[in-house]
Amino acid sequence: MTYSQYPDVRERLINLPNFDNKVIHYGYFLGVNQYDFKFEYTPSYYTELKYKDVAVEQKKGFSVGLIGDLRINKFINLRFEPGLFYNRRELIFPEYLDFSRESDQLREIKSTFIHLPILFKFSAKRINNFKPFIIGGFSTDFNLSSNEKSSDDNASNIFRTTSQNINYELGLGFDFYLYYFKFSPSLRGVFSMQNEMIPDSNPESPWTGKINNMFSRGVALIISFE
Repeated sequence: MTYSQYPDVRERLINLPNFDNKVIHYGYFLGVNQYDFKFEYTPSYYTELKYKDVAVEQKKGFSVGLIGDLRINKFINLRFEPGLFYNRRELIFPEYLDFSRESDQLREIKSTFIHLPILFKFSAKRINNFKPFIIGGFSTDFNLSSNEKSSDDNASNIFRTTSQNINYELGLGFDFYLYYFKFSPSLRGVFSMQNEMIPDSNPESPWTGKINNMFSRGVALIISFE
């Protein structure tokens, strides 16, 4: 068969046909993120005091980092994606009688995470220059903005958080094979597995006294270039 005999037949250009055969390859990523907190309160929080939930005002942050990818087989890759995640959140506490000033209701939490995930990427079969995938694994964060060792607490307008936490991650995305590189947008969920709140010195603190645990919940849009 020749294309001259069948003029309606068109050859589809396959970009980077041998890209997925590499045992190891590298890249980088950029992205935006937004984090929330999940609170677990003491039993008396609702039954005795009938307080409202602590509200979280989420701010958009940014993410940047590197990618190391190890091919396990045709459909599974092991990835290490060290990066820097920056975000900011504001905690808005209900109107407690203990608060003497309106500013006591607001606490700002800034986080600059060194984010170190180990992820498994499960890919579907490539269709021309397109391939969907799901990704998941575990990560640890080192918070460079943490004030864990500070002797001041909310009485001095400082809401303390831990300097390290462990997360699990889940996400989905698509690989697009371009002429010179692979472009991959993905949406990731990041879920902390350990309490990040450091209680105030006063066990009856209106900020931390009625909270047992505080966990980060984040979503990130990641754009990778490989």
